[in-house]
Order: sequence, then C-alpha cells, then structure tokens
Amino acid sequence: MMEGQSMSLLGKMMAVIGISVVAGLIVHVRDPLDSILGGGYPELWRKAGLVGAPARAVACIFAGVSLLAMGWLYRLLFAPLELLRTPDEVGYIAEDGRSRAQAANEVRRRRKTGELPPVYPNGWYRVLDSHMLERGDVKNVTVLGEQVAVFRGTEGKAYVVDAYCPHLGANLAVGGRVVGQSIECPFHGWQFRGEDGKCVRIPYAEKVPEFAKVRCWRSMETNGQVLVWFHCDGEEPGWTVPEQGEITRGEWVYRGRTEHFINAHIEEIPENAADIAHLAHLHTPGIVSGVDLRYTNSKTWEFVRHDWKVQWEAESEPTKHCSQMLVKHALTVFGRHWPLLDMDVVARQVGPGVVFLLFDHSFLGRGVIMHCVTPVEPLLQCVSHTIFYQSNIPPLVPKFILRAECIQFERDVMIWNNKKYISKPLLVKEDSAIQKHRRWFSQFYSDNSPRLRYQHNTLDF
Repeated sequence: MMEGQSMSLLGKMMAVIGISVVAGLIVHVRDPLDSILGGGYPELWRKAGLVGAPARAVACIFAGVSLLAMGWLYRLLFAPLELLRTPDEVGYIAEDGRSRAQAANEVRRRRKTGELPPVYPNGWYRVLDSHMLERGDVKNVTVLGEQVAVFRGTEGKAYVVDAYCPHLGANLAVGGRVVGQSIECPFHGWQFRGEDGKCVRIPYAEKVPEFAKVRCWRSMETNGQVLVWFHCDGEEPGWTVPEQGEITRGEWVYRGRTEHFINAHIEEIPENAADIAHLAHLHTPGIVSGVDLRYTNSKTWEFVRHDWKVQWEAESEPTKHCSQMLVKHALTVFGRHWPLLDMDVVARQVGPGVVFLLFDHSFLGRGVIMHCVTPVEPLLQCVSHTIFYQSNIPPLVPKFILRAECIQFERDVMIWNNKKYISKPLLVKEDSAIQKHRRWFSQFYSDNSPRLRYQHNTLDF
C-alpha cells in the first residue's frame, strides 16, 4: 500500500514539475516571426494584443502533447495495471446487430445448467482488496447472494456486516458513515459496532435494546485482502488463509489486478487446474492471437507457441483443504525454444475460493498472483487476480505477467460463460485428475449447503 502511495505521489510531483516547466516556456517563448519580420508585426495584430500568438499557440499544442505523453509513460512504467471487466465484456459473441449485453442475456436465458452441486461451498472468500478501503471508508459489496457493508474503523481494522439496518431496512453502506469502530445508519443514526454487530447508540432513544444488532460476518485481513468466512451451518473456521510473508514485510508490492465476472458454477473455475488436457488445446496458441476462440488458432500467429507440463495433486492432513498444481511453461518462437522465458509456477489452492500463483524466476524475479473466486449469486462469480511482486523489479515485468495471465484466463471465460455443467462427464483415462479434483472439492459442501432453486431469466447489464 505504501509503495502505491509513493508511486501516486511521484506521479503528482512529475505532473506539477511538467506543468511548471511548460508554463514557463509558454510565457517566455520567443516568436520566430519577431526575427523574420524584424519585430514588424502588422499594426492590427499589435492593437489586438496578438504579438507572439503563433508561437504561444504552438507551445500550447506542444505542451498538451507532452503532458499526454508523460501521463502515458507514467502509467506504463509506474502505475499498477488495473483491468476491470464488466459482466458482458468478455466471453460472448455478439452477432446480427445485437449488443454484448443482449448476447449475454440470451446465453444465460437459453443455456442448460445441468445437475449442479451446491452453489455456495464452505470457506473463505475475498470481499475486496485492502488498498480499496481507507480508514473511515464504507463499501457496498454483494457476496454469496447477500449485500454486505465493508468498513474500516478509525483504528484501521476492517469489518463486514449485513448491509441492511434491522430497524427499517436502510442500506448501511449507502450514505452510512464510520464512527470510531462502528457504522452509523444514514436513515435514523443508529450505530452498530463492527466487532459484533451490536447496536451501541440510538440518538433519540433512552435505552438501546439488548437484541438490537446486525449480523456480523467473521472476517480476516491478510495478503492485502479482506476475506469473509461462510459456512452454511454457521460453524467456525477450521482453517485460515495463510499469510504470504513477503507481502506483509513489504518485500513484494502491489502491481495491479484484473477482475472478471463469470456466468458459471463456482466449481467449474478451480476444476481447470485438474483439466490438464485443455492446456494443450486452449492455451498453446501465443497470447498475441488474442482471446476470441474463433481466431486464436489462426495461422497468422502460429509462430508463437506456449508449451505446458502440468501436475495436480490434493494435499493430505492437516492441509487437506489445499491442493497444488505444478506448472512448467516454455515458449517457442518460430520453432525455437527461448529458455530465458521458461517459468515454473506453483498454484496452491486454499479452500474453494483462494489460489496462490507463486512465480520464481532467476531473471524476472519472484512474486505471487492472488487468484480469488467469490460467488456473487448462484451462477455468477467475481474472479480477481491481484499481483504482488519484488519491489526492486521494474513494474513493467509484473504488469506484463498479469496481462499475459489475463489473456489466457479470458480464453477460459469464453468456455465457462457458454458451457453446461456435466455432473457425470464422459472421461478417458488421461482425464483421471478431474474426478480426483471433484472428490477433493466435495469436502467444502455440507448436507445443508444451498442449492439452486431457480434461475433468473436475464442479467441486468
């Protein structure tokens, strides 16, 4: 967070210096016409105060272009990469004059869902990134089909409570404000303590009823993220998301994030880790061929190829809630292997909603992408990729890695947004890891885990 603030301050200082220099040039610029005409401007120009106007006009244009270039250069070299996709932006084919939103709604309405597992597995889920919540901030977030208010108290701790005030139903996150470690309702001023949700003040009442409280979600803040715990039976957490020490110590700093909304069951997304065969077909074409699966295998771009070797395994006690995917990546250009760009990645999944993608490269450095899947509603998942990287590595490196990951991920999005869940898939021997993954993932369901009762006909994009 401190690194991001430093970069923001650096950008502001550069802008101020740039504007000051350009303003000085404009004020003191000497018009070439003074030399050409020997100082002899037409009398009409002098009376109208237009002496030196051509040079100042050119200087203004030059200044504008320079400032735009400086801004672009700053964003490229220093600012974090942030790609936030809307729900209809990726993974749909809009044809016959339809908009992408219309195409997305039609797919959602007509697609068969299949026999689905429960829609909300038990586990920890990301709500938002820590840098998005300053002291005194309140955010309205939809998670697991619920509206929650996420706020940070004046002492710096983040809290998550149900968004709707139990008094008359006002949304605490829409107009509510932070008072100490409590959140105040914008409607009547009731104040609810973030620690346990208990109402601590009603401005017009002599006494606060003991039973006056709002539901408080168990939460934790680690690795630059605020997470909440969900269990359908209200059980306490049996495990937590581990801390990545390099992030806590400030050795790895925030370099950007991407965000996508996936129209699919949550289990479809982590199951990709065990679907080894899809890598060779879907992800072998180079990232230069884009994300539209109709064109990724175009012969125009076949000179760039990604090669993958992958192994997936579930962990045993006491970390049976975790699994690992070991990835070896190699790049070939015009049939020639480029060893410098070989990369080994360890993808460790912790529960149903959090994955650590750990990078360790002798030249490009070390870092992690936090891949988080959070159900918004039964068949709509918010997937974020947040990258933290060595502070002494130029930001351009992790930003390129994140952008490349985004391109490969968006190819999967096109599949997920249009596919049907098959509860009893037709598999061959080489697909055995998929069944192993489903057995492993089933531990996050309970007898009372919520199931899909009905499906909305449309999405309001």
